[in-house]
Amino acid sequence: MKSVNGNASIMDMFEKGKVLKICAPMVRYSKLAFRTLVRKYDCDICFTPMIVAADFLRSTKARDSEFTTNERDRPLIVQFAAHDAQSLADAACVVAPFSDGVDLNCGCPQRWAMSAGYGACLINKPELVKDMIRHVRNQVDNPNYTASIKIRIHKDLRKTVDLCQKAEAAGVSWITVHGRTADERHQPVHYDAIKTIKDSLSVPVIANGDIKYLRDVESTYQLTGVDGMMAARGLLANPAMFAGYDDTPLECIWDWVDISVEQGTPFTCFHHHLIYMLERFFGNLLEAPTTMTLQWTAVALFLYVEIGVLVIFCIPFISARRWQSIFRLRVWSFMARFWNKVFLTMIIVLIVLFLDAVREVRKYSSKDAGTNAKLQPNMYDHLHMKLFRAQRNLYISGFAVFLWLVMKRVVTLINQLATASGTTAALQTQADNANQTAKKYMEDNELLKQTLMEGKGDKATAAGMELLQKELEKLRQEQRTTEEALKKSQSEAEVMKKQTDGLAREYDRLLKEHQELQNNQDIENKKDD
Repeated sequence: MKSVNGNASIMDMFEKGKVLKICAPMVRYSKLAFRTLVRKYDCDICFTPMIVAADFLRSTKARDSEFTTNERDRPLIVQFAAHDAQSLADAACVVAPFSDGVDLNCGCPQRWAMSAGYGACLINKPELVKDMIRHVRNQVDNPNYTASIKIRIHKDLRKTVDLCQKAEAAGVSWITVHGRTADERHQPVHYDAIKTIKDSLSVPVIANGDIKYLRDVESTYQLTGVDGMMAARGLLANPAMFAGYDDTPLECIWDWVDISVEQGTPFTCFHHHLIYMLERFFGNLLEAPTTMTLQWTAVALFLYVEIGVLVIFCIPFISARRWQSIFRLRVWSFMARFWNKVFLTMIIVLIVLFLDAVREVRKYSSKDAGTNAKLQPNMYDHLHMKLFRAQRNLYISGFAVFLWLVMKRVVTLINQLATASGTTAALQTQADNANQTAKKYMEDNELLKQTLMEGKGDKATAAGMELLQKELEKLRQEQRTTEEALKKSQSEAEVMKKQTDGLAREYDRLLKEHQELQNNQDIENKKDD
């Protein structure tokens, strides 16, 4: 098909027997980078995220942030949310030079949209929908420019058929049918309703809902006979789905990285898409709002490991010297080379995460956020869930930082205690040896005295006395040496004891300060609530 400035229309793509594969409009997700990716994997038509027409017309910033495209981004349908015909027509005129058609959202079931008059509430206003389509048809100066609608079904299917026939009479190009009612979320799709709508219209009908694999396209076509299939979550989880892949191939992930770098995709958007693509490998991490993201799951796991290691260190029947001997194993010696770098890296990472959690807590507990939640009551629960998650992440990262520092100090204390214990044991052994030596000399002295007493003659007595004096002098020298060694050992033991006591007091002080900080944080959170 040619671009919008050419002579061909997007309607030429609807051929009998051919099922078009379409990327659904997804708020925050179906932006230019993602559309570029799915087009590489056999996606025929792409929709932009839903854009509120009134905001789009009123704000230049909204136009620049919500609608971006390029010359390769074709065919492109811009979806608008509107509750009056002129706003939709004016918005269509703005985007007409850069797109192939506009689509009116009549299917969004979110409470904020329906309370504002957008989305699924429009299926109960067929005359308004009819008027909107006619305004777009009359005011866009391009006969090939399409005007379509995306709807959900009524519980009474006759109302849905009536809505679609009135839209067809107004000149709608095609109709996308999400086969659920506005109240249904994950219930099975009503394929029979889609088939009934298809049989009652002459314009193309596109089916939407539960398209997760390429085989679902064929099976839904057999059930309904529609002209196209629109996928949302299926493409988020696997952008290469329409090319026949059951899971996201590695090539597709690298393509996403290249496209994101080339187009300057914000990291948050890049990260969310990447998590969705890896969802089937790492579990459904994004299904429930209370489930932690991958990075916070890793931090929580790290916290549990820290607690386990500290519990093992506190086992009473493993002495400090035994731990020191374990630390001297070859594997620990190898790891010790990188210990300081690993320690500093973890401290930096955990502090960054902690500060990010503090920022999130302040963001969702601010007065402005509370005011916005009161203005839109349906956002109140969502805001509090965000605040709960931010506080949970704050506690996890804070305790992880604290226990990481404590674990480092505990390892240092264990090594110092083991060294002090080893020094004391060595000094005790030296003292015992000195005592045994002194005892031996005393026994020899007694034996010498006895020999002299039994000796005869002045010469023998003089010689014995001289020998005795030498032995006594030698004994006194040994005794002085022993006393000095004992004094030195006692002094070293006292120094080691003072160092150990100082470290213990420092640890108690750190623990007390952390408890005070935690209490202050809890008081602030209660005040903010």
